[in-house]
Amino acid sequence: MRYALYRYQLPFTQPLSFHGRVESVRQGLLLRTPLGWGEIAPLPGFSQESLAEAETEARACLEQLARGETPAPRLPSVQFGFDCARRHWPAQDKPLPEPYPLIQGAPQDLLKHWKEWLHQTPAKAKLKVARYPMRDELALIRLLLDRRPTLNLVLDANQGWTREEAWAFCGHLDPHRIEYLEDPCASFEDIAFVASRTGMPVALDELLVQGKPWQPIPQLKALVLKPMLLGALANSEALVARARELRLKVIVSSCFESGVGLGQLARLAAEWAPDQAPGLDTRRWLASDLLGADGEPDPACLETLYLRD
Repeated sequence: MRYALYRYQLPFTQPLSFHGRVESVRQGLLLRTPLGWGEIAPLPGFSQESLAEAETEARACLEQLARGETPAPRLPSVQFGFDCARRHWPAQDKPLPEPYPLIQGAPQDLLKHWKEWLHQTPAKAKLKVARYPMRDELALIRLLLDRRPTLNLVLDANQGWTREEAWAFCGHLDPHRIEYLEDPCASFEDIAFVASRTGMPVALDELLVQGKPWQPIPQLKALVLKPMLLGALANSEALVARARELRLKVIVSSCFESGVGLGQLARLAAEWAPDQAPGLDTRRWLASDLLGADGEPDPACLETLYLRD
């Protein structure tokens, strides 16, 4: 077997919300080529393509490969999967900094049970915001910063606020206590306005995937790269080069991939940003994984969609 395509389904440890869509399982595809594996997993609410569309294109691309042709996928998740499956991966010389944890859930529940999880919070953590009442999220942030004075806190709004809402939220925080706030608004103009008025350090994530224009501003500290959404690895590499030119941090971030994709993202992070802790903590939100004891995908976890010698 030289070319193969499989479907997987992994349950979340609890239902998760993605741009208002609640999901209880993570679904995706694994593809196999003579050079290795690739993962194709559009993220509901974030990817432009559906899993069914990605499967159709992946099958067509595998047929082209089997005929000795060079496929040119157009869907981002398929581009990413095929680039990884055909890549010659360099050796990793040193381990990455430990991925920082992703904290999400209702602020009132987290506040009520903070003693059960806060002691496990390391030097850096990421908190999703713009999902619950502003006063509740601010109360949780104040607790985190009060109980862990040395904590580097990253906030991620997923473009969830208007300019006025973001301005109000940032006005209640000391910008020196926040490492950066990702995508507070949907437009760079609004992000720049809020950052300049409040001094809040910011980072760009979804705005990069959407291809919206942006420019360096004093408050811009990092580019957060989600290769599954950015598509061809060349797209991510171009952003890495731009970040280095502007002396911005590069944070490689996951889209709730399986262990196959997370392992490859860790290797990309080691190449592109070896000194930065990556945003790869999504593994703990999956109740199971696809990898067996040998580190290879377990066939028992996969549904075969395509096989070709």
